Amino acid sequence: MTLKHTQPDFTGQHIYVGIDVGKKKWIVCIVTQFSEHKVFTQAPQVSILAKYLHRTFSGATYHCVYEAGYCGFWIQKQLQEHHIDCMVVHPADVPTKHREKAFKTDRIDARKLARALRNGDLEAIYVPSRQAQEDRSLVRLRYMTVKDQTRCKNQIKALLSYYGIDLPQEIVGSHWSKNFLKYLDSIRMERATGDAVLKTQLAKLLSLRQFLVSITKQIRALAQDNRYCQSVAYLISAPGISTLTAMILLTELVDIHRFKTLDDLAAYCGLVPGEHSTGEDEIITGITSRRNPFLRRILIESAWVAARKDPALIMAFNTLAKRMPKNCAIVRIARKLLNRIRFILLHQQPYQSSVMAA
Repeated sequence: MTLKHTQPDFTGQHIYVGIDVGKKKWIVCIVTQFSEHKVFTQAPQVSILAKYLHRTFSGATYHCVYEAGYCGFWIQKQLQEHHIDCMVVHPADVPTKHREKAFKTDRIDARKLARALRNGDLEAIYVPSRQAQEDRSLVRLRYMTVKDQTRCKNQIKALLSYYGIDLPQEIVGSHWSKNFLKYLDSIRMERATGDAVLKTQLAKLLSLRQFLVSITKQIRALAQDNRYCQSVAYLISAPGISTLTAMILLTELVDIHRFKTLDDLAAYCGLVPGEHSTGEDEIITGITSRRNPFLRRILIESAWVAARKDPALIMAFNTLAKRMPKNCAIVRIARKLLNRIRFILLHQQPYQSSVMAA
């Protein structure tokens, strides 16, 4: 008598998978509704995990989760192509026991994710389309290039200061102009090695400048695309908003409708205060450290400009500055400016100070 091997049918059951993603390996924890199935290490390939799930739990409904990070969203996309539901979560939003904080390993992280997914304790973050991600990468590249250029300038000034080379006052007033760079190029150190260092730094600065011009042109060309041109035109009608600022806003927010309220949008941008309350004690701290750094930085910069040009914001800033430091007052102005930006994008109409004075 021969025994036939029958494949178990998991139709109607749910399988939960927590993945601790890494560059060279993934730690995977699989749990069912009532028990833990397995924790194992695999190569960082979606096809391997998908094949295992379909073979071991045939007919089941699969749910996966991993933390947002350097790996981006390609894992989520590929899992969905294999008919596996997948969410990406913010690492700080994963419920963590004290023991898991004290003894942190990749296996513990994978178990924690799988458990939280099964319990329904996780909230997925927004996953933009591949097109939106690539547009965002171009705009962020400009920001990183500006940082590299500033670092290079500081290195040149530090080099001159290190050797006690004072710059003429009339040259200092025209920092990084053509005349200033020409003067720097004329400086001669005592040895050829010193000249090589200064020349190399100057060449690096010029290269970064050309690179920055090229990226800026590409961003301005992207702003003329049908997906952005109308929104950009509306946004730049607001005080403090340039074309580059508008493109940062549009590529970071992607879809303004995903924020149900102004508070949700302000929280995403990092323009909300922290709070520690217990019993009758209520302590309001400064703006939270959780934010989109690109948006908060650009909104604060834009708020300084808007507070000098928009009558309503001028009045609001002057009132706030009487009872708090200016750097705190400008955060309130940035939130007001964000409210105007939200109105412009939701209603697709240009800025009107008489209407938006509140």
